[in-house]
Amino acid sequence: MSYVVDFVDVSTVGLESSPVVEALAGLRANEARYFRNKYSHVFTVEPAEKAAEAVAWVSRILKEERDIVISSPALEATSFEVEGIRMAYVFYESGLSVNVMYTVESGGKRAVGFKLSDGMEVPEELGAFKFARQKSKLAGTIRGSYFVIKNEY
Repeated sequence: MSYVVDFVDVSTVGLESSPVVEALAGLRANEARYFRNKYSHVFTVEPAEKAAEAVAWVSRILKEERDIVISSPALEATSFEVEGIRMAYVFYESGLSVNVMYTVESGGKRAVGFKLSDGMEVPEELGAFKFARQKSKLAGTIRGSYFVIKNEY
């Protein structure tokens, strides 16, 4: 079942098994607010099993670009296109959010972003990355990092 993420009344729906459920829900709501404000896009997620194509695409890019395999189970995911940019998000049980920003037009920006929910440790598979901190009213302190995608997907 699809879920429209509400950034006014933050809900933990779909994320209940996460040890940092409140922070992960805030992180998800923070993303929803960003896309509503910047692109007037309604951020809708589905259980990872129903969004298997998005999860597979993100996993493939991580594996082929940096040999990264996320050990935590995926809880929810979404994929959509806004203003010529294909976006995909996967929210993991550990509190990790991975997003892919992939400009459809050749030569555009393409990157993978990682965001860590407040209260979670840096996953072992992301130990090589340096994380910057950002304050969020919805998510507390978010730690984020990224890398540029070099290949075509």
